[in-house]
Amino acid sequence: MLRLGGGATLALMTRMPTAPVAAASLIAGFAVAVGSGSRPLGGAVLAVGGLWCLQVWRRRHGTRTAAILGCVGFGAFVLSHLLGLAIGAWPSVLLVSAVVAVVVWRRADAHMTSAAAADESDSNIVLSA
Repeated sequence: MLRLGGGATLALMTRMPTAPVAAASLIAGFAVAVGSGSRPLGGAVLAVGGLWCLQVWRRRHGTRTAAILGCVGFGAFVLSHLLGLAIGAWPSVLLVSAVVAVVVWRRADAHMTSAAAADESDSNIVLSA
């Protein structure tokens, strides 16, 4: 907690949900690839977001959950390419990103445990005035 004078507190470190990051990584990766004309650069953006999510899932929920959700993300990436042939690239990316967000939310973010929250509370800062 960030403790401000007079007893007021402000949570400095909150538990960030991973579903928006997982979905945004797919969207941003594709946007960078299209905008820059560089598929490797788009892949790097996707990889950074995906690796961050994997690390958080492993720490919060264990290796098994991280592996499952990593496979969901990779499967969505592959499916977006196949689905893009039928409905277009952007609609495909947006659709699989929404599915990834729902799956990640239900499998990981909606099940935030008090034990995992306690682990992250160790990262909070206390300041006194």
